[in-house]
Amino acid sequence: MIPIPSGMKVWLATGHTDMRKGFPGLALQVQEVLQRDPMSGHLFVFRGRRGDLLKVIWHSGDGACLFVKRLERGRFLWPSAADGTVTITPAQLAYLIEGIDWRHPQKSWRPTSAG
Repeated sequence: MIPIPSGMKVWLATGHTDMRKGFPGLALQVQEVLQRDPMSGHLFVFRGRRGDLLKVIWHSGDGACLFVKRLERGRFLWPSAADGTVTITPAQLAYLIEGIDWRHPQKSWRPTSAG
């Protein structure tokens, strides 16, 4: 994953999206559905109907970027369409991309004592 600068907002498009769309179609959806500027430098994340495909668009200032991730097994955890626009942190995005529950990440081990 490309490092995400701190302070950058990550917007999730709730519900499902037609994954045949490229940057122009997804940017139009950002404008019309999310009511945001796709050229703002923020990340906008979309999930397909089956839940195993994710697309992220980002305008870096000098060009448009489109990132795609498909899980071999499992599905990306996604908020329902009733939740409206959802903002997550870059750390939560890293969990999401790895297929981990970004809403309630669990530490796998905690030391019981020092030494």
